[in-house]
Amino acid sequence: MRLHFALVAVAVAAVWPALVPDASVAAAPVTPGAVGGTWGTAEEVPGIAALDHGGSSDLRSVSCGSAGNCAAGGGYATSPGHGQAFVVNQTNGAWGTAQNVPGLAALNQGRSAEIYTVSCASAGNCSAGGFYHDASGRAQGFVVSEKNGTWGTAIKVPGLAALNQGGSAGIASVSCGAAGNCSAGGAYKDGSGHQQVFVVGQANGTWGTAKEVPGTAALNQFGFAQLLSLSCGAAGNCSAGGSYIDNLGHHRAFVASEKNGTWGAAEQVPGTAALSPGGGAVVSSVSCPAAGDCAAGGDAGTHPFVISETRGIWGTATVVPGKAVLNWRAAGVGAVSCASAGNCSAGGDYADASAHSHLFVASQVSGTWHTALEVPGTAALNTGGNALIYSLSCGAAGNCSTGGFYQDSATHLQAFVASQVNGTWGTAHQVPGIAALSQGGNSLLWSVSCASAGNCSAGGNYDVNSAHQQAFVVSEAT
Repeated sequence: MRLHFALVAVAVAAVWPALVPDASVAAAPVTPGAVGGTWGTAEEVPGIAALDHGGSSDLRSVSCGSAGNCAAGGGYATSPGHGQAFVVNQTNGAWGTAQNVPGLAALNQGRSAEIYTVSCASAGNCSAGGFYHDASGRAQGFVVSEKNGTWGTAIKVPGLAALNQGGSAGIASVSCGAAGNCSAGGAYKDGSGHQQVFVVGQANGTWGTAKEVPGTAALNQFGFAQLLSLSCGAAGNCSAGGSYIDNLGHHRAFVASEKNGTWGAAEQVPGTAALSPGGGAVVSSVSCPAAGDCAAGGDAGTHPFVISETRGIWGTATVVPGKAVLNWRAAGVGAVSCASAGNCSAGGDYADASAHSHLFVASQVSGTWHTALEVPGTAALNTGGNALIYSLSCGAAGNCSTGGFYQDSATHLQAFVASQVNGTWGTAHQVPGIAALSQGGNSLLWSVSCASAGNCSAGGNYDVNSAHQQAFVVSEAT
């Protein structure tokens, strides 16, 4: 399993080791009448400087309930080693002022807190999750929900404390099938110090009790599992994926599905054992456009794979077509997004013979994955030979946006975006305005969300100076 160089000095450290995966796109289905959007100028998250008092911040997740109406969250440092989490809303295309997550300060008696994930079922109706440290310095998971544009009070995930005897837990992914009806998942350490994975559901605005993902105890013999992505096609109908370590010490990929509010048993991703007999497999991204119809992607050894779930049954993982074209030495899928069942896009990175990383995209059209291609324009940008796609989102079939970072000739990491219109990917470019904010330093884009074709929002962070970094947002509109 390949790890990648990432921006250093992130405002708040992750609770558990973050696995940064790899990816895929090509000729995608055309949405008649879809027009491409134009990316505006990146701006510092309004109000974040007042919260962090000139310290550091990062924006981890963005989700749009409708065009121009989004929510985002992340974390900021209040002093070295200490921090809080924030949320910020976009209304009718304008970003409001960042605010502390209501109620989280009372929970976060220890070092730091951060939002990792946000999901909006509709404009002003969202949920978010992440971690905080209690008075004993133990990392705990929290969730917080927004209703009709107002954020409620953060709560510790019900039942998670009983599972988290090892004191290291957090929400990694949340997805809302309908307003007030969401599911979330993450990881915790049990009393033996082993890392396990959990899920928790929200019904009609009330969060239920966290439970270990069924079946993972039998799979996770080595005691290290992680849930990296979760997506809901409808309320109570979701799928999730990640990895675990088997009794031989091999990383294996898993998927698990929820039907009508009940989670079934996790299973090793069908076909990945054949792709990677020696292990090294992980599901990095899951997307469900409808109940029981999902797609997922990740890497299995040196192979980028995709897999589809149809009517609740997972098929067999297949390698993303394109090795003959891109001649990769190793590759993996890092982000998947589906506009409708069988019409998805995926993105990630591949390594060439010189161990330089490059970016690729691939598209699924009517259930068939097409040949991956290098993201147009990234070869000219990525002269430092180190690039990664963090996020990809499709507002309609064949109309998607993606982003992450590339490394320039001065070895600085630079945030980029690229958009697909009517099945054709345009040229990647540096996020507009980010160079003026970062003054030539590092920047990266963590998350992008598209509510409709050409109408997206994204965010990440950039270097203010050698010691501090700040969160930014940027939007695409038709």
